[in-house]
Amino acid sequence: MMNLSEINWDINASGTWPAPVKGLVIAIVCVVVAAAGVYLDSLGQLDELAGLEKKELDLKTDFEGKQRKSANLQDYRDQLAQIETSLAIMIKQMPTQEEVASLLVDISQTGLASGLEFRLFQPGAPIAKEFYSELPIKIEVVGKYEELSLFVSGLAALPRIVTVHDVKITPVDKGKAGETEDSMVMDATVKTYNEQQSAETKTPVNKRKKGGK
Repeated sequence: MMNLSEINWDINASGTWPAPVKGLVIAIVCVVVAAAGVYLDSLGQLDELAGLEKKELDLKTDFEGKQRKSANLQDYRDQLAQIETSLAIMIKQMPTQEEVASLLVDISQTGLASGLEFRLFQPGAPIAKEFYSELPIKIEVVGKYEELSLFVSGLAALPRIVTVHDVKITPVDKGKAGETEDSMVMDATVKTYNEQQSAETKTPVNKRKKGGK
């Protein structure tokens, strides 16, 4: 048997080492060199591969999303056409500048026809929106609950768009003459709308025939 204690382990005397020892040392050196190569080169490539795999997954997800949208493209077009049609109908229901005055009369006449008494009817300044103007009207009316309901229903039935906001209903002051105990006071803001007009041309943004419904 080989006595390891008799071997001169000085690296300079490696030429005198027995063949098995030389083979073992060479194998160890090869393993170390291979490990260093993996660490210095292969690990970087593995990180790059992981990044590419993640990018591939992201691209697949993006592609699948675009493919679904492409498959539903006609549905989206149909929905857009419906929205444009609904918008056109709403625009036609907006009063023109010339029709606003008569619409204010229609609103007050609807209240009177419902049996209400107006304490306040105060049109405010137009509020410019993206493609239309909002015309607020502060009102205060007195009447029975069913008359107030009839008034609101009448506003909804007008041929032009009229909406009711900030509604507050309270019992009347019983001390006031001419008012019954079942009378109510309704404070609200009635809004109607008309097409936004250019400051330079004074023409509607969306042209339509005057008086169209």
